[in-house]
Amino acid sequence: MSDRRYTQDHEWIDADGEIGTVGITDYAQDQMGDVVFVELPDSGKALTRGGEAAVVESVKAASEVYSPVSGEVVESNPALSDNPGLVNVSAESEGWFFKIKITKAEELNNMMDKEAYSKFIEETS
Repeated sequence: MSDRRYTQDHEWIDADGEIGTVGITDYAQDQMGDVVFVELPDSGKALTRGGEAAVVESVKAASEVYSPVSGEVVESNPALSDNPGLVNVSAESEGWFFKIKITKAEELNNMMDKEAYSKFIEETS
């Protein structure tokens, strides 16, 4: 069973066992505007929680995407190379960025669930 968690930097992670699928939230893509380019991490790249993992460029600006957990990239989303706008259409499903083999599962405990993330957005907007 998948367990989705959110960061204050507007990334989400679906942890399914030791593999997590990572992307940006609908809120983040909405703030960015039309996404025109995504730079994804290579498979095998080691990431640390809070470290830069990817870059997303929109018509408004370029933004870093941070890794919500420590681990090793096992796959990047090939669909985003040809169609970065998929992030705008489906940020929290088909527009995922990368999959990571989680090395410190306890880092998931410091993240927000959907309810807490929704409240966070309301308080910071």
